[in-house]
Amino acid sequence: MGLTGQCLCGDVSYTVSAEPLMCVTCHCKNCQRQAGSALSIIIGVPEDSVAITGEVKTYNDTGDTGATVRRQFCPNCGSPVFTRLQHEGAPLFIKAGTLDDTSSLKPQFHCYTKSAQSWVELGDLPQFETVPDGL
Repeated sequence: MGLTGQCLCGDVSYTVSAEPLMCVTCHCKNCQRQAGSALSIIIGVPEDSVAITGEVKTYNDTGDTGATVRRQFCPNCGSPVFTRLQHEGAPLFIKAGTLDDTSSLKPQFHCYTKSAQSWVELGDLPQFETVPDGL
């Protein structure tokens, strides 16, 4: 497949050699704050399928389960690029806006709808108040 992407300034770039495991729309308050928007579109990929060029800075956030959520961004332009969850086998999440080509993305579900903005139309995708089991 060969997905590629980068931050706004190009100091951090990546290639993905595997198909995305999922594409999700996240409405949690921390994704809203990090994105500066009502939601965040992310793709989950196997971590070992990603080659990263450049250095990222990490902000250790805390998820609602108490687990660490490592939010990684470009230290130069501030673009959020990756999210890494603490649990074993979790995919690496890539902020979809950093992909060079987003034309094939189709979100599969909404998560954290308990904090979705009331003016955001969720459509007919499955909706989860937090995250579905197994994620």
